[in-house]
Amino acid sequence: MNEATGEGLPGPHLFDHSPWNYWTDADDDDRQRQQQIQLALRKDNDSYRFGEDCFVSRLAAVQNERLVLGPRSYVAAGAYLTGTLDAGRDCTINAYTVVRGTIELGDAVRIGAHTSLLAFNHGFDDPDTEVFRQPLTSQGIRVGNDVWIGSHVVVLDGITIGDGAVIGAGSVVTKDIPAAVVVGGNPARVLRRRGAGSSTPVTGGTDLVGAVAAFADTARSQAEDILARCFAPDEEDGLFVDAPGGEPTVRAQCDAIEIADLLLGHAPGLLSADRQRERLQSWQDRDTGLVSPLGPGSSHLPYGKAPFSNETSYHILCVGYALDLLGSTFPNPLRNVGTMSAADVTTALGALPWHEEPWHSGAWVDTLGTAFLWNRRHGLTGQSGAVEALLGWLLTHADPRTGLWGKESAVDGFLLPVNGFYRASRGTFAQFGLPVPYPERVIDTVLEHSRDIRYTRPDRQTACNILDIAHPLWLTRTTGHRTEETVNLARRLLTDALGRWVDGQGFAFKAQHPSTRSARETQPGLQGTEMWLAIIWYLSDLAGISDALGYRPRGVHRPEPATPLI
Repeated sequence: MNEATGEGLPGPHLFDHSPWNYWTDADDDDRQRQQQIQLALRKDNDSYRFGEDCFVSRLAAVQNERLVLGPRSYVAAGAYLTGTLDAGRDCTINAYTVVRGTIELGDAVRIGAHTSLLAFNHGFDDPDTEVFRQPLTSQGIRVGNDVWIGSHVVVLDGITIGDGAVIGAGSVVTKDIPAAVVVGGNPARVLRRRGAGSSTPVTGGTDLVGAVAAFADTARSQAEDILARCFAPDEEDGLFVDAPGGEPTVRAQCDAIEIADLLLGHAPGLLSADRQRERLQSWQDRDTGLVSPLGPGSSHLPYGKAPFSNETSYHILCVGYALDLLGSTFPNPLRNVGTMSAADVTTALGALPWHEEPWHSGAWVDTLGTAFLWNRRHGLTGQSGAVEALLGWLLTHADPRTGLWGKESAVDGFLLPVNGFYRASRGTFAQFGLPVPYPERVIDTVLEHSRDIRYTRPDRQTACNILDIAHPLWLTRTTGHRTEETVNLARRLLTDALGRWVDGQGFAFKAQHPSTRSARETQPGLQGTEMWLAIIWYLSDLAGISDALGYRPRGVHRPEPATPLI
């Protein structure tokens, strides 16, 4: 008997073509044979994982490099599977379905017979080379939760299908599908929204306008409770923590000020604005201009003269903008930045690990640009040509193909270059009101990155990753480049974001997912709330409905320049 294929076992059985009968009708012998099939598959490939009560037909061609099936999922006879497939619970791959390439299925995805999910393409640009000799490309297909894909459907590479969507039989899906809609045709188009009745089409975004307005009303009504939940009072007035049970941090004080400004239009009411302003200013080191982390335990003073680090560098942004929202600024300039010459700047930029660590490099640029900003508020323009050297180096070192600094990684794709672009451009071109060097190429690259299901699937999203997509795509406002695609993506991501709100607690930084290791990141808190509020504004503005929110970021994530240079 061939254990991998089931050869030598009794002839074709009802379960191979109708696996849904397996759980009610299979006897002990049937279950034993199924265990043998799964054991043989795992023996040949140790990356295969089968949840409880899975069924894989012996008549299916399972040739994946990686295969994960959640509990009660099945693969029927004649199905052809290659590449990598990660499927949640209760998923069905029915008879003669083709699932090829990098594909992720959420929970309860039902795929009808003779359907094809094709997550790859042949190149064909060179007419002098036979198509089969040209390179393959693959962006992946992402399917959300509770999706029904009918029979004889074709889903092309790079497509994302939102939660709750229904794809009519015979459809050819060539564009992303929003959540909770019914689509059909070739090419597939939205016919109506689920639950709204067959006579109610999806038009003009009015549903999303209502959802955005309702969210904003809810957030404003709960803002004081969210801030109070994260406030730890004591004999020294008290400090904010990111989430209950945590230690006070500098950033938590700033996030509270940003949230209150967005939703309430004033400083958090738990302390006077004057007291919050005085405390933030007192934490700046007079000699260096830096703000160190708070001391351990109950100490409310910065923890010595900490070395320049990711945490202290971000304090230049968050404390500076929190003070700005409170009508003030740092009491002291940032000394080291004020002494940098143009040569110092270009040397430092050239030494950054742009290819290995583009996010780290972009964050360093963000810090430097923002330090220049606050020094200018003191009337200190720095050494002659220093700011110009920063902007000039970035202009001349952007990749004309992608618009970014740094290269795509074979492991992470465009994640770190895109995230690094946001940080570097935020603290320079956006902050000073200047155009980036290759805006249309940036949009192209970010849209390509947004199709990477590892980062944009709802249960994989983090505030950083989505903000770093939304902010660069705001370039469509000035270029008009690929506006329709950007709007469609913004609407989908906006729908995901609105669903993350936890009543009375706000937003968590990161979605719940089995790979999540940090409970802190998935607990609603001030950092997640501050970032997602800004993200929702950007996505709403890209979708043309930000007026329904009734707020506009004025702090770290502000869309307008802080100090135009020209």
